[in-house]
Amino acid sequence: MASVHESLYFNPMMTNGVVHANIFGIKDWVTPYKIAVLALLHEMSTTKPMALLDRRRLNKLILPLQQGPDLTLEQFLKIVEECCLRMVNAVKHRLFLMADGELQDMEHFFTILPNAFSDSEAFKTSVVVCYRQMLLAYNKLSFSQVYKLYKSLQQYCHRVQPELSALPTEDMELTSNEDPSAEHIDKDELDTASLHQSELRSEGTSQGPLSQKQAEYFLARQAYLLKNDENKAMSPAKLQDELNNILKFNPDFAEAHYLSYLNSIRVQDIYISTHSLLHYFDRLILSGGEGKSNGDEGYGRSLRYAVLNLATLHCRFGHYQQADLALQEAIRIAQEANDHVCLQHCLSWLYTLEQMKGSDSVVLTEDSVKIAAHFCLPYLASLGIQSLVQQGAKQGMPANKLLDALRGTDIMHWKQSLSELIEISLAQTTSIWRMYGKSTMARQQAQLLLNMNSLEPVNFSVQQNNTEAFAVALCHLAELHAEQGLYAVVSDIMKHLKQQFPPHTQHAKLWMLCDLKIQFEKAMNDGKYHLAEPHVTAISALNSTEGLYRKAQLLKALNQTTEASQILQQLQQQCEKSKDIEMTIRVMLASAELHWDSSGFATALPLLLQALALSRQHNLQSLTSETLLHLAFTQLMLGIPEQALVLVQDVLESVLAHGSLIDKGRALLLAARCQMALAGAAAQEHRLTALEQAVHTLDEAAVYFSQLDCKERMRDIHYLQARLHHTLGNISQRNKCSMLFRLLDQELPSSGMTVVSHL
Repeated sequence: MASVHESLYFNPMMTNGVVHANIFGIKDWVTPYKIAVLALLHEMSTTKPMALLDRRRLNKLILPLQQGPDLTLEQFLKIVEECCLRMVNAVKHRLFLMADGELQDMEHFFTILPNAFSDSEAFKTSVVVCYRQMLLAYNKLSFSQVYKLYKSLQQYCHRVQPELSALPTEDMELTSNEDPSAEHIDKDELDTASLHQSELRSEGTSQGPLSQKQAEYFLARQAYLLKNDENKAMSPAKLQDELNNILKFNPDFAEAHYLSYLNSIRVQDIYISTHSLLHYFDRLILSGGEGKSNGDEGYGRSLRYAVLNLATLHCRFGHYQQADLALQEAIRIAQEANDHVCLQHCLSWLYTLEQMKGSDSVVLTEDSVKIAAHFCLPYLASLGIQSLVQQGAKQGMPANKLLDALRGTDIMHWKQSLSELIEISLAQTTSIWRMYGKSTMARQQAQLLLNMNSLEPVNFSVQQNNTEAFAVALCHLAELHAEQGLYAVVSDIMKHLKQQFPPHTQHAKLWMLCDLKIQFEKAMNDGKYHLAEPHVTAISALNSTEGLYRKAQLLKALNQTTEASQILQQLQQQCEKSKDIEMTIRVMLASAELHWDSSGFATALPLLLQALALSRQHNLQSLTSETLLHLAFTQLMLGIPEQALVLVQDVLESVLAHGSLIDKGRALLLAARCQMALAGAAAQEHRLTALEQAVHTLDEAAVYFSQLDCKERMRDIHYLQARLHHTLGNISQRNKCSMLFRLLDQELPSSGMTVVSHL
């Protein structure tokens, strides 16, 4: 089931994907690269007859060019050429006209720029305003500064030096040299705070100091990509190099430390992530970068959220004791400051921590929902309700109550466009329907999530599709397709999951476990136990409970009943302690099958009846159907075929509607065996009709087993068909089925289990 605790991850740096960087010591200057972008903007404004598509591409290109790192002239012209080939020549002609001419040519260019922008609509965040600010900066330059800028432009255009020439900070200040109040800068600062010299390498990283806007743009883009599509973000190593480069020129840039923290979490590096997180809050507190909350108030608020973030970090790495201590400290500080919002975040993480430790947190969660609703915090209230739904599903609450609770919160989510919570709700609904055995409804909900358009603002051409909810939905679809024998589709889904969630990412464990379980079931169905054994070890590494259950299944198939029984007893104790009802029922069914192997059909009945009571109590329809099939088989072996056939017919409709191919085939095979047993005791005039009906049922079962390529089951089918055709006098059909049985019997290893002793 999709978990909700990841949505409580507090990120003080990001608001709708925007990084708020207000403390950066490097100013924006007029550079030769900015002149090149100005030339492009001028040519776009003066060139009227331009194709609509070309103009649209150039308009989308302008802002990244202005906010990104400086490019070489070759790189700049190549990017423009990809958008509009015609514009490249005009921009190149304009630049070389200034570089090959005289200083007055550059002066003339800046003189005509205001005329080009006079008709443009200007607002605070528009590109035009950005360049008008640059024009103001240019107009404040002294003659010597303009001359140095002109020389830098010549070097930029003719590539006289490998790097752009840098103008000293004292020459390029936005105040004139004659201003006596101008701030004096040390020689060390002159070396670092000089004209931007960054030149993009082939992989897209920069080498020199970035301006404030460039750093903000870089951090905003990478933070947004990490949140919404990690594959499009820089690799962890390259991103860390870029962040180290930014921090080298400005160690007090708090937001760069926070992005370093997010980047370290990607590779599960607890040392660097903790180090970066503490540095972020240290810089934030020292700089007073909390907006209006400066002084003691800002210090206290930063300290509270610093401790809270430290607690979430320990939760993420499974350090529950350290997380609990950090949460208690955050609660204490928040209570002293009477910060209800921080207290509510702490309470949300407190019940999340209790869930992660396996404790009962229903009371804490209910209190959290009530308090969040009282303080008008709908996001946290909805998370609490979703957590209660998740706990209620595990405790066997009726599906209608759970879905009603989710529907009530969904109305609020849609009204307030809380797309992240909508995704979690759909993923939870998918999991609930699947847990209750309604595979058709589960597929519908999963498809609804995957085809839903995100309500989040789409920045950098990225949709939000790498969340835990998407991973859960895709894993459910993969398992549902595998149950129907559509392994080619499963392969495509897994390929997409591996691309969208690489192995080092947070949610990769979901598809890894899903893939291993599918491969294990396929190997077991094919009777290739030597291929299933490595999967058991891999599953155990990801989930110890699932690994033990699969190991018991494998040992049982290999007739190592003693070892399998010991593992099942150990697993049952663990499940009773953790209150894992689903696994408890599965362990009971597997234990009953072990009793079958020793012909202890009567001793299996108490286990099966207990499993049936649990599955019905918790509304687990799929497990209820499976338990009834086990009971029917036990009754058949005890000589009560009439009661066995009644049980099979009661669950057959549900199994055919929502069950997997293996379940459908097993149910029909059991029904055919019951019909054969009843035919043996029937009167002579009804016997042939009953046997023909059993043959027809076996033919239907064979269709499902053949789709799975389940050779062991097909061998059992051919054996029973041969016996029935022999009784009916169909010699040719008997010989055909006998030959198919002989071929499969020679191909498959002897497992010790015959059609008589297993379901």
